[in-house]
Amino acid sequence: MDLVRDVLDKQLVDRHGTKMGRVDGIVVELRPGRPPEVIALETGPLTLARRIAGRFATWMARLATWAGGAQYVEPCRIPWKRVSRIEIDIGVDADVADTPLGKRQAWLREHIVARIPGSQR
Repeated sequence: MDLVRDVLDKQLVDRHGTKMGRVDGIVVELRPGRPPEVIALETGPLTLARRIAGRFATWMARLATWAGGAQYVEPCRIPWKRVSRIEIDIGVDADVADTPLGKRQAWLREHIVARIPGSQR
């Protein structure tokens, strides 16, 4: 398997088929004398910003803190052992509502999207 081609930037879906976001990063553990081991997938704007540019990630973190979402700045890590399938999208054996991603989506819906005119339709 080619991790970059088969995993990075793919859609994450929970056990019910609900979209959870995209894979923005892959966490690999490096230990002396052992092969690298994938331990988690990361998703979130800060992980994506780090891939683009380090200064952009710092700016994103400050913006999130200013907007009152400091608790949502850290990337959400999904343990590799929770990945159930890798196809067109990546299946995760979890409910989006029970993950930090669900809490982030609720916060965005309540504090950002709800203030956009016409979003309550």
